[in-house]
Amino acid sequence: MTLKSVPTRGRTLDYAALVYDTFEPVLLLGKQAEYDRKIVSVLALSGVSRVLDLGCGTGVLTRTIADKVKTGGEAVGIDAAARMIQVARKKRTADNCRFEVMAAESLSFEDASFDAVVSSLFFHHVPLDLKEKALTESFRVLRPGGRLVIADMHIPTTWMGALVSHVSRWFFMQPQIGENIRGVLPGIIKKAGFVAPEIVATYFGYISLFNTWKPDA
Repeated sequence: MTLKSVPTRGRTLDYAALVYDTFEPVLLLGKQAEYDRKIVSVLALSGVSRVLDLGCGTGVLTRTIADKVKTGGEAVGIDAAARMIQVARKKRTADNCRFEVMAAESLSFEDASFDAVVSSLFFHHVPLDLKEKALTESFRVLRPGGRLVIADMHIPTTWMGALVSHVSRWFFMQPQIGENIRGVLPGIIKKAGFVAPEIVATYFGYISLFNTWKPDA
């Protein structure tokens, strides 16, 4: 069955699906494995964990998480780009790892059905209102006490990070990047109901790793 991309006003990367696994490690300057390991460590997976990966692309991080969760746990990756999901299903599906075509701002999962939600380099592809909707949906599907971990573009911390961020914003004509580098993420994360996020790591002078959680009921 041919998968169809989900309509969304966010940018999808269908066109890059076949080369994404080649270029992502280059864009992360050879630090993809280290970067993914750090994200997984911040997730602090324990017991039987069910984790949702927003904007999973070809599923590298999703599968890394699946390999860490204990028996009975599951990692679910979603992306609005059908070609990304096709690649992810072909290369990274496992008994406890699956992928669905779905927009982050309109999740079909039940309330409180995940122990953690994670996202890597997704939020700079979507406009502010969809960022907010995706975070509201993340809050809804998380159980009380569940963790949210986001790695994405944020206020640059070095001159090189500032250069890369601003050039990317104008070269790719993405005002969504401009939103991120103005520092909108912490405020809208808190607005969605989460505890004020902590920055636990930074990469390349423009990517911040945020850690927060849904308050206990």
